Amino acid sequence: MAPSKSGKPASKRGPSAAKRRGPGASGIPAFLAALPPDRRAAVERVRDVVNANLPPGYVEIASGKFLAWVVPLTVYPDTYNGQALWYAALAPGKAYVSLHAMVAYMNDPITRRLEQRFAAAGKRLDMGKACIRFKRAEDLALDAIGEMIASTPLDAYVARAKRAWDRPSRTRA
Repeated sequence: MAPSKSGKPASKRGPSAAKRRGPGASGIPAFLAALPPDRRAAVERVRDVVNANLPPGYVEIASGKFLAWVVPLTVYPDTYNGQALWYAALAPGKAYVSLHAMVAYMNDPITRRLEQRFAAAGKRLDMGKACIRFKRAEDLALDAIGEMIASTPLDAYVARAKRAWDRPSRTRA
């Protein structure tokens, strides 16, 4: 692997985290600083795993009470609500932190693989349709989280969203 301008090896996954940040990225340091120390530690650790495994093209933003990784509107502007399509998000709550893994929503192979990897790691998967709840990063099978995040390139995720939206049962207002 060729070194970058800084002399360090270039990433295999594409642009650096700094280049993958979207328009809401300036709010990320303030978002993290506002968290209680225990929540901040959990969020930062999982955030590091997401950023290390995020396929090229997605961008990280701060949006309200969430850190989110999204498909930029320049790539997929025709969303149902005019907002960027979310791929994953972290939401620190009072009782737990949620990792919203939209990539796993209604995707049985990804969900089954996640369940298998958590079981193999001896971890309890507390998951709704796409929301993984945890109190500490140590509660998670972080390698399984990384694998799930890395599982879907941007173009495949956008194609899946377009197929879901263009079903005959859906109509646009």
